[in-house]
Amino acid sequence: MAIKLSIIVGSTRPGRIGLPIAQWFNETVVKDARFAPTLVDLAEINLPVFDEPKHPLMQDYQHEHTKKWSKIVDAADAYVFVTPEYDYFPPASLINALTYLSKEWHYKAAGLVSYGGVSGGLRSAQALKLMLTALKMMPLPEGVPLPFAGKQIEHGVFKSNELIDLSVKNMVDELAKWSSALASLRQK
Repeated sequence: MAIKLSIIVGSTRPGRIGLPIAQWFNETVVKDARFAPTLVDLAEINLPVFDEPKHPLMQDYQHEHTKKWSKIVDAADAYVFVTPEYDYFPPASLINALTYLSKEWHYKAAGLVSYGGVSGGLRSAQALKLMLTALKMMPLPEGVPLPFAGKQIEHGVFKSNELIDLSVKNMVDELAKWSSALASLRQK
């Protein structure tokens, strides 16, 4: 059975380049029979700043937007977060979306496609890994950093290269291994 992979676009900012990057990544992974990818755009989910009165561990959600988000996250076996670097950190929209839930994230592997300036979003990815481990996810050491990614977008389409393709291969190979290894922990 294919691994249900949610590719989550972390930025909701107008003019963002995360969406074409996530679309490219989705088109790449859909060719891999090990995965059944789903593109999830936080701009479409449109979560307000965390507004649930009860702690997420209780899973006693009061708002429809949280119930919808919970179903989307719970359905996945693994995640790839497509994140920019804003002030050396992931965007508030992604941190907020992660904060909404708890158990839905547990025991799932997480890959990171990061983008930014010269660092390729690596500082953002490193900061995000700390939060992912607190949510009992396994953030992979392998990632796909994209320095100056905006220069690789032509007419709204991200153009990869050989080095990036190799990074993707390494990350998805590890994502498949870790997702399979963690499956027994997700048994309900």
